[in-house]
Formats: sequence, C-alpha cells, structure tokens
Amino acid sequence: EKIEKLKKMLSVAPKHKSSENLVKQLRTRLKKFLEQQEKSKKSGKSSKTGIKKLEMQAVLIGFANSGKSSLLSLLTNAHPEISETKFATTYSIIGMMPYQGTQIQLVEIPAIDSDFYDKGTVYTADSILILIQNIEELKKINPLLPEKTQKIIIFNKSDLLSESEKRKLEATLKSKYKNYEFVFVSCKTKNGIEELKEKIFKSFNKIRVYTKEPRKEKSPNPIILKPETTVKEVAEKILKGFSEKVKETKIWGPSSKFSGQKVGLQHKLKDLDIVEFKTK
Repeated sequence: EKIEKLKKMLSVAPKHKSSENLVKQLRTRLKKFLEQQEKSKKSGKSSKTGIKKLEMQAVLIGFANSGKSSLLSLLTNAHPEISETKFATTYSIIGMMPYQGTQIQLVEIPAIDSDFYDKGTVYTADSILILIQNIEELKKINPLLPEKTQKIIIFNKSDLLSESEKRKLEATLKSKYKNYEFVFVSCKTKNGIEELKEKIFKSFNKIRVYTKEPRKEKSPNPIILKPETTVKEVAEKILKGFSEKVKETKIWGPSSKFSGQKVGLQHKLKDLDIVEFKTK
C-alpha cells in the first residue's frame, strides 16, 4: 500500500526546482520499500493476503496495459485503478461477477511480464482468461500456462478491427488454438461482454440447481454442482444427514419428464432443475 501511494504521489508531484527535495525524498522512500519487498520475495516470505478460492474462480492475465483492469471493472463489482502507467497493478485484485443467480470470482493478476506476476493463483484457478491485443502476445503467454486448465482467449479492443481482420484472426485461432474458447470484446463499446460472461460460466462445467419448499417459490439463488449430481447429493449439500429425512422429492426442469415429477434420491439432475423436498 505504501509503495502504491508513493508511486501516486510521484506521478502528481510538481516538476520544478522548488520541489526537487520533496521528489528526492519520495524516491528514496520508494526505493527503500521496493528493496524490502524484494528481500521478502527472495526469503520466501510475503506480506500479501492469500486469496480464498471460491467454487468458481477465473484469473485474468495479460501483458501490461492490455486492458485487464478495464475489463475487470466491467465484469465485476471491483474498482481497480485504471492507468496508462506500465505495471500499475502490483497485486492481485478480486471481483465478483454476477451471472444468472451465481457469483463467479474473477482475479486480475499483475502483468505476466512484471515482477509481481502471481503464478501460484494462475495454477490453482479453474479457468484462465487470456487478454490479448494481437496473436504475438498469445504465442508468448501460452507456454507459461498450465496445460489442463480451461482457457478463454479474449481479443481486446475489437472495435479497432475491421470485419476482414476479425475473420482472419478467427481462422487463426480456430486452427492453431482449437481447444480454446475465444471471444472478441471491446471495453469501450462493451461489445462481446455478455458473450464472454456466458463462456466464463460454461468453462467451469457446473450445473445450477434450485431448491424449493412445498407450496412456495424456488430459491432465488441456485446451488452450484458438478454435472450428473444426484438428488441425494443435493440434500447432503444442504445439510449433512438431510437425505435420510427426505420422504418425497419432486422436480421441475430439463431432467424431468413432466412438471412436478416424483423421483428417487439417485435421480441425476441437469442444469436449471428445481428440486422440492418433503421430509418425514
């Protein structure tokens, strides 16, 4: 925090002879804190707060000034500092992205070409969002990422591209990066943002199941589960041992043959199902 404040003070400090001493003092203090930070990194100790991983977590990575902070502020409730200064982000920033009743954790990682790049969070995330402005950036980033994690290539500033340029890029991405999802976005026009949200949610390979009590409306927020989760597993997620108290279960939605179908505890659920439990 002190480093960030000193950087900001230096950026707004007047540049004339009478302020030379002030600027010199600020630079000396900044150098001191940067040296302390470097020593801490080398010793394996860190003063940064750990990131608590939620059920669905995606990290946003890219080179300096690729537009990560602008995109994070569009997608989530976070308000990162948006700056033209290179390496302005020196720590990971967390935001929550609402999507159809769910909350997805997005983490903006410091630039991949900076000393503050958080490799650990990248390797434990469920999905990686690669923000680029050209194919050359993708060629440099791709070898640094874990192989098995789901990835979405986000081509930023698409409002500056012609339709012909988009078609060429799309053909390249489909042929050379066919295992990756990709989307063209513009933080300026907001083009592609809704499509990106949908792709982010789908990358987790999760289903949403709503619960309801008899003669009442369904719950406003769904439970997030893995595909083919059973009714019993839903009951146990609500409360351990709850499945033993269930007398009757009814379902509505994609996995039902008709509305209000009675099913057993081993019935496998699908995305957007609604489950009603009656207890003994």
